[in-house]
Amino acid sequence: MPARNGVIWSATAIPGREPETGRARLGYDRARILLAHYGNGLRLHQLRHSAATHLGNANVSANVIMAKTGHKSLRSVQRYVRPGLAAVHTAAETLSSPRRRG
Repeated sequence: MPARNGVIWSATAIPGREPETGRARLGYDRARILLAHYGNGLRLHQLRHSAATHLGNANVSANVIMAKTGHKSLRSVQRYVRPGLAAVHTAAETLSSPRRRG
């Protein structure tokens, strides 16, 4: 089997492991238990929302955000991804650029 970054890798996925790295995955059930115990009221949904928001603010496309968060519809992603002031300002600058005015 080939090795990547010192980790033996095979095309066959090992349940509960990332196929690329061989590292263990943290399942939702276990994550909920850990958050309930150590998370000070934090919920998985909050982490998902936060991740989608950070990706949206970094100008990551909605399709990529959908793939990362597991959403099936664009409407669902749009609920979570709200552009910040910096993104709105950048869009306004793009529209007013000399190149655009032609």
